[in-house]
Amino acid sequence: MPPARHPPITSVLAPSSLPHIVAVGFKRINKMLQELAPDFADRASVDVLDVGFEQAVSRIRDMQAQRPIDVVVSAGSNGAYLRQHLDMPVVLVKVGGFDVMQALAVARRVSSSVGLVTYEGMAPDLAPFAELLDMGLVQRTYRTEEDAQACVLALKNMGVQAVVGPGLVADMADQHGLTGVFLYSADAVREALEDAVEVARASRIELAKRERLNTILAQLSDGVIAVDQQERIQTLNPAMAQWLGIAASDWLGRKLTDVCPELSLQGTLRLGLQELEKIERVKGKALIANRMPIVEQGVLTGAVLSCQDPISIQRVDRHIRTRIKPHAQGTRYELSQFLGESPAVLHIRQVAQRCARSQATVLLIGESGTGKELIAQGIHMASDRRDMPFVAVNCAAMSETLLESELFGYEEGAFTGARKGGKIGLFEAAHNGTLFLDEVGEMPVSLQTRLLRVLQEREVLRVGATEPTPVNVRVIAATHRDLKEQVDRGLFRLDLYYRLNILRVDVPPLRERLQDIAPIAHALQRKLCQRLGLDVRTTSGLIDALVERAQGYDWPGNVRELENLIERVTAYAGSLQGAQAVDARQAAPFLAAVVPELYAQQAGPREARAPSAAGTPRPVGAANANQQLRQTQRQAEHAEIMRVLAACGGDRALASQQLGISRTTLWRKLKEGA
Repeated sequence: MPPARHPPITSVLAPSSLPHIVAVGFKRINKMLQELAPDFADRASVDVLDVGFEQAVSRIRDMQAQRPIDVVVSAGSNGAYLRQHLDMPVVLVKVGGFDVMQALAVARRVSSSVGLVTYEGMAPDLAPFAELLDMGLVQRTYRTEEDAQACVLALKNMGVQAVVGPGLVADMADQHGLTGVFLYSADAVREALEDAVEVARASRIELAKRERLNTILAQLSDGVIAVDQQERIQTLNPAMAQWLGIAASDWLGRKLTDVCPELSLQGTLRLGLQELEKIERVKGKALIANRMPIVEQGVLTGAVLSCQDPISIQRVDRHIRTRIKPHAQGTRYELSQFLGESPAVLHIRQVAQRCARSQATVLLIGESGTGKELIAQGIHMASDRRDMPFVAVNCAAMSETLLESELFGYEEGAFTGARKGGKIGLFEAAHNGTLFLDEVGEMPVSLQTRLLRVLQEREVLRVGATEPTPVNVRVIAATHRDLKEQVDRGLFRLDLYYRLNILRVDVPPLRERLQDIAPIAHALQRKLCQRLGLDVRTTSGLIDALVERAQGYDWPGNVRELENLIERVTAYAGSLQGAQAVDARQAAPFLAAVVPELYAQQAGPREARAPSAAGTPRPVGAANANQQLRQTQRQAEHAEIMRVLAACGGDRALASQQLGISRTTLWRKLKEGA
C-alpha cells in the first residue's frame, strides 16, 4: 500500500449544477486522468485524486460530506476495492483487446520474452498473436498487492525482461529492473470518463424521479414502505414513520422483517401475490395493511406496503354516509334550549346530561308536543357523537313496508321499483351518530323484531341482502304511549321494551309546569318577531296577557300548542294592528277573538274531555263558546278594517294594501259586517 499522505486534489472547475465525478489512480493513470479531465469541463466537474484503497475511501467520504459525488472512476484492484467500500457508483477503466495487443507490441520491441499480468482473471488466449510477433508470452493474474509483487518476481526469475500490466504492476516491474509497460490506453480512460458522465446523468434523472416520488409520498395520509428483492427498506414516508414512532433514516437499508415483523413483506416477495385490507396491530395501533409486489418488465424487483389508519377511514366513511344519506338532518337544539326553571325541568336537564355521557339506549316518555325531540337532539349534542349524524324518523308516519326500507335500506332488485344501486337505510346513515325513533310505540311488531336484532348485534341487514353491515349507532326512542301496557296487549315486544328502557327520561306535560310558560312564551315571541320583522314591544302586552290567561288552561297540545298560539297572536298583531302596540285595554278582547281556546269553558281532569272528530280533546261546552267567540272575532276584525279605512280617507285600494288583503276580500268583509 502507498504511504499515508494527502496530496492535493486536481479539480477541473465547472458549474456546481454539473455532475460531480471523482477520478482515482496512481502515477501513470493519474497523469492520464489529469490530461483528459479538462475535455469534460463543459459536462462535468472532475476531481482527480492521487491516492488509493483506504486513503481513497476516506478522502471520497470527506468530499461527499462537503459536496455530493455522482460517480467515481478508477481502474484495476484500486477500482475493485472502491466498489466494495463505497455506496456510490464506481466506473472501472476497461481494457479492450486492442489495448492489450498495442501494449504487447510495445513490450516486444524491448524483449522477445514478455509477461502479461492482469487483475482477477487471465486475458483471452493470445498465443496466435504472440506467435505472430515471435515472442514468448507468459500470463499471470493477481488479486492483492502481494499477489502482484509475487507475479513480477516470478517473471523476473523466468528471465522475462518486459512486463505488461496495470499501473501497480508496471511500477513494480520498473522497481525490479524490468521494463514496465502500462496496459491502459488514453482511449480506455476517455471511454471510462464518458461512461461516468452518462451514469451521473442517468443517476440524476433517477434521483429527480425519486425525489418527486418522495414528495408525493410525503403528502399522503397513508403510510408507505417500499423494499427491494432482499426486503431492504428503500422508502418509508413520514406518515408511516409517525405511526411507528421512528425516524425514517433509522430503518432505511435495513430488512423490514428485522425491524418490524408484523409488517413483513417476505411472503409477498416469495409468492408475488398481493394481500389487501389485512388488519395488523403494530405498537398498540391497529392498521389496515395492503401488500403488493413491484414487477418491472416482468421481473419481481421488490414490494410495497401501504397502511391506513382505521380512524381516518371511519372519518371518510362518515363523510360519505353524510353526503349520500337522504333523510339525515342536522341538530338545531341543545339541552339549554329546553326552557324553564321548574323543578321538573331542572331534573330533566340533569338526567339528560347523564344520558349524554353514556352510550346506552334512551327512552323518552311524554305526551305529544312536550319537547321529546329537543331533548333527544340535546343529548346527542352533549355526547361524544356530537360531530356525527343525527337522524330522526317518525315510526307512525309511514306504512310498514316503507318504514322497513327507510330504516334498514335495500339492495338493488330487492323489490319492484327498487332504486338502481340500492339505498342505504337510516341506521347506516346514522353510523357513528344517533338515530331518533319518534313514536316507537307505533312500530309494527314485525319490524320490532328487526329493530331488536340491530340493537343486539350492532349490524343491519338490508332488504334483499345476504351480508349484514356493521353499524355503530346510539338509539334514542320516544313515545307518548305506556309501552308496558302495549306489551300486555301484545302490541309491543317485551324484549324490545327492556332493550329500549335502559335510560329513561319522563317528560312532564306543560300543565304540570305552568311556571315555565312565561320564559317559553317570551322566547317564542322573540324568535317570531325576528322572523316577521316586528318590534318585540308590539306584542309584549299581548304575550303578557296570554301568559296570565294560560295559567288556567289545560294545554292538551303542550309546548307545541303554545308555540302555535304565540305565532297566531304575533301574526295577527303584525297585520291587523298596523304594527302598533296593543295596550292592556285592548289585549283581552283581541286575545278572546284570536285565541278563543284560552277563553273556552275550562274542564276538570283530562278524563272529562271528549275527543273531537279530529281526535283532539275539546273542552266540554266548547261548541257554544266557540260560536260566541267567532262572532267576537268578526266584530274585532270589522272594527279594525273600519279604522284603517278611515285612516286612508275611504280609499279602499290603499286600505286593502295596508291590511294585506285583496280589494275583493275587503269588499266582502265590509258587506258581512254591515
